[in-house]
Amino acid sequence: MASNRQWKPGEEVPQSANYTAYDVNGRNGGSLYLEKGKRFPATQHSGSYYVMED
Repeated sequence: MASNRQWKPGEEVPQSANYTAYDVNGRNGGSLYLEKGKRFPATQHSGSYYVMED
């Protein structure tokens, strides 16, 4: 079950899943699979965030 929560680069990944990165304007920056306990990777744009995919 996906959440609408947003995570910032450097925060701990809450559960293993696919996450999509978005920039401050809401543009999709790509998706990736991340494992629980790892950290969200840095992005190329300030203000970017990650959202868990459905």
